[in-house]
Amino acid sequence: MQRVNRRTFIATTGAFAVASPCLIRAAEKPRIRVGFLGASHSHASEKFRIVSASTDFELLGVCEESEKVREPLAQLGARFVSRADLLDRAEVVIVESAVRDHARDAKAALEAGQHVHVEKPPAATMREGEDLVRLAREKNRLLQVGYMWRLQPGINRVIQAAQKGWLGEVFLVRAQINTQLDAKRRAEWAEFNGGSMFELGCHLIDPVVRLLGKPARVTPHLQRRGGDNLADNCVAIFEFAKAQAIITSSVLQPNAPSHRFLEILGTNGTARVGPIEPPALTLDLAKAAGPYKAGKQTIELPMYRRYVAEFSELALAIRERQPLSTSPDDELRVHETLLRACEMV
Repeated sequence: MQRVNRRTFIATTGAFAVASPCLIRAAEKPRIRVGFLGASHSHASEKFRIVSASTDFELLGVCEESEKVREPLAQLGARFVSRADLLDRAEVVIVESAVRDHARDAKAALEAGQHVHVEKPPAATMREGEDLVRLAREKNRLLQVGYMWRLQPGINRVIQAAQKGWLGEVFLVRAQINTQLDAKRRAEWAEFNGGSMFELGCHLIDPVVRLLGKPARVTPHLQRRGGDNLADNCVAIFEFAKAQAIITSSVLQPNAPSHRFLEILGTNGTARVGPIEPPALTLDLAKAAGPYKAGKQTIELPMYRRYVAEFSELALAIRERQPLSTSPDDELRVHETLLRACEMV
């Protein structure tokens, strides 16, 4: 009997649910109890919407002390619970607190025996990151870090093209993620030396490390243009045995999301996702390779919404008692590389 992998399972069961909803309801498994520990991160409200609507999860509530943060969530129908209640009843804890509290809150959930989805970056030091991975292993719990493009179809297609050798030998990766940050938030982002690279660049460091592994050398350039302590115009160069990667991240660009991109260059051609959202994928190959023809081509991609696939993967991994697609060792490599790019290790 052929074994169906988890991503195929998600896609086929989703199609089956549309075709035969009554049969699915009869056979569906109990929902997984989940709660939010903190909700001040900018990604929290969208994740709350997704989890609230999910058939995989039973949302117990949100633990959040700040009345200012609670107000918009209350308008979305959030129920608020105590920290003790959440850590006692939940099977999964979603950590969406302030970045400074990510490691503390993820550690508390793991110690209490929960699976954890923790917002990026998961920690501010290497020791904190290592502690989270160690605890997850000791408790036999899943630790999923919220790098939002891990299951993004365009990014994963260009990584696949590189890993399969369809681009030839990869020699350069270029990527950019900018924003235009409200002046009121500069102090918040300046809490960490890496500034924009720590808050935003991490999303692109993640696929680079997953593709090329741990770099031999990382050279950060963390410029501060705003007259305060925020590294607001950042570049990092990553050197590997036969390749280099250049990631730029700034908080100074108007209309920035439409200019975000990831580009992989190889000896047989180039694959580029740009913009990243909604994902647009183009390839330009010297010779046909894999499913792609020679020359420049635009690849049609499926519909994409942030975070949906990550939570589906987490639910499936819990039910099947299988690892996530990103291993604990991958998490440590990504985290170490991020800290090196931010001069924080």
